[in-house]
Amino acid sequence: MAGDDEKSSVFGDQAGSVELLWGGREKPSRGPKPVLSLERITRTAIGVADAGGLGAVSMQRVAGELNFTKMSLYRYVPGKSELVALMIDAAMGDPPGAHGAEAGGEGVRGWRTALREWAEGLAAVYHRHPWLLDAAVGPRVMGPHELAWTERAVAALAQAGLSGAEQLDAVVVVNGHIRAIAQVSVSMGLGSARAKDPEQAVSAALNELLVSRGDRFPAVAAAVRAAATDQTARNQAWEFGLERIMDGLEAYLARGEA
Repeated sequence: MAGDDEKSSVFGDQAGSVELLWGGREKPSRGPKPVLSLERITRTAIGVADAGGLGAVSMQRVAGELNFTKMSLYRYVPGKSELVALMIDAAMGDPPGAHGAEAGGEGVRGWRTALREWAEGLAAVYHRHPWLLDAAVGPRVMGPHELAWTERAVAALAQAGLSGAEQLDAVVVVNGHIRAIAQVSVSMGLGSARAKDPEQAVSAALNELLVSRGDRFPAVAAAVRAAATDQTARNQAWEFGLERIMDGLEAYLARGEA
């Protein structure tokens, strides 16, 4: 059928992920009565990734955690790429305000408030599941939960008066900022105390490097000294960046109105 051909041309070898994420894949009908479920397999895989990173996830490892053979998993999930797609969507969960929110409710609260709530929620997801930073990249199929996150952010920005293309671009910019700060946290040591305070770790490292090299990098040395004495400037990269992005959007909207 023409519809099936079009679907295949769009998703290519990711068609299996579409079926798993959005329905359409029949439950196993052959063999013994199923005792596993996609949800159980997915949650187990998420647990493996939370503990050891995305690289620790394999069909063999997940099957072992479930006390089943790897072949048992293949009756539910075609392979690791499809499993990772399920993991991403389940780990994302529902976005803030997904339940009980009225259409256009963001406008009542203000688009900045709604977008901040969204950003804080997404940052919390990355903190709980750092492996998402590696998994949720590149061309892939978005699941219903992940698309719901995009829906909430776009709905907030629609209330601001941005065009459709501008709404999508703004979501990419905000998401990029959140991911960048989360990536710094992970690079500082997953699960360590420093991972929760990346800016302090960076400042400490710069201080150490500049002890005898401040004359070569005077601007950086001066900034680090000033930041060390400014209590309000601690751990503000996330906050500072988000506020400046929203200030920029507000200025852009005001320019358009003028």
